[in-house]
Amino acid sequence: MSAVARRIRATPARAASDAWQVIVDLIAPKDGDARRELLSIAGIASAIISTESPKASPMVVRGKGPRVRMYCLYDEDAVTGDDANEAALAECPTAGDWVMSLPADADDVPWVKDALAKKSTRVKVREKSEPFDDGEEQPGKAATADAAINMEAFLRP
Repeated sequence: MSAVARRIRATPARAASDAWQVIVDLIAPKDGDARRELLSIAGIASAIISTESPKASPMVVRGKGPRVRMYCLYDEDAVTGDDANEAALAECPTAGDWVMSLPADADDVPWVKDALAKKSTRVKVREKSEPFDDGEEQPGKAATADAAINMEAFLRP
């Protein structure tokens, strides 16, 4: 599966809520249900951004086009913006069917999960050390799991 990454400048270059607005503008640039849903969780997403959870663990959107991984830059990286990439996406990932996963500290997962459940059916939370699992079968994953390497035959000259 193909993926693209974006690195969004966060604190102290911009407030967490402004960083979330940049993310919403990237993944839902046109007015519609997706944009309204993402804006409705602005406080929750801003809280996650302010904990620096998306520094090493991405926010992930899977929908139309490639999977989009969004990281936030903090401190000097945010100020200089040298590694920032806030360029528009070729396709709108929230057009049609889509899901999003937000990374959070383990202590924050319960309250974020409860808060998101009240406002969104598509945005979920995961502990930041867990990979994004959208429930989609990865091509070749089943075949790979069943495959076994015969080391004797492999190492034979």
